[in-house]
Amino acid sequence: MKKSLNQSLLDEIKNKDYSVITSTIENFLLDKIKENNSKGLILGLSGGIDSAVVAYLCKGKLKEKTLAIIMPDTEITPKTETEDALKMIALTGIEYKLIDIRPIVYEYSKYLEPNDWAKGNLRARVRANILYYYANAKNYLVLGSSDKSEYLIGYFTKYGDGASDIVPILSLYKLQVRELAKFLDVPKSIIEKKSSPHLWKDHIAEDEIGASYEEIDAILYCLYEKNLSASETVNLTNIDEKIVEKIQQLYFKSSHKRDLQTNPLEI
Repeated sequence: MKKSLNQSLLDEIKNKDYSVITSTIENFLLDKIKENNSKGLILGLSGGIDSAVVAYLCKGKLKEKTLAIIMPDTEITPKTETEDALKMIALTGIEYKLIDIRPIVYEYSKYLEPNDWAKGNLRARVRANILYYYANAKNYLVLGSSDKSEYLIGYFTKYGDGASDIVPILSLYKLQVRELAKFLDVPKSIIEKKSSPHLWKDHIAEDEIGASYEEIDAILYCLYEKNLSASETVNLTNIDEKIVEKIQQLYFKSSHKRDLQTNPLEI
């Protein structure tokens, strides 16, 4: 019989002062703009919780300095995702542009051999190119929307959604991002929606990873915050050993994504 996930551990992860976190991130972004002599910030807005939270963090002190780019590929992106992204724009008042990347991906595909997985990651890299185009044109800094859960297991596209100048929520696990979203009054429908990068049709993050975010966060928190062994993590979380080992292996196998400036020589 499957054991219930350790609820007190999940509560420990989520129990943070989100007022302080919000203020800290807002001030951090203002400082980074000043340090880099930048005129503002730019982000990709997908309709998912992570980018929604980043947009909401920008809507207060930074609204007049923020540009959001909504970049569906209308071949595979659900219409509801674009509608949710536009809803975030209406609620935050942030300036935005809507760009369908389908024609761009199609042009690439004319010259490349077919591969659905590679094409999915190509979509993420096309979006990064567009963000940096406008960042260069406007002297803006690119905001990433990766959270700590996805960063630690490498659940992002290298030089795609992993490409950014600042990542405001990188220190927050997905469960903490959800709590921050509640604090910021992000709509409940966005908070409760299944996470998806929408790199191909019917793409659901938890299905691809093979674990729920409750499981992922509990495992990562035990392994890398509490410095527990895999077996200790199994005992504390009540999560199946195979899932714990899988998440740990995802961390190890994705290290190249977190260390982009590898060099064999000391310079």
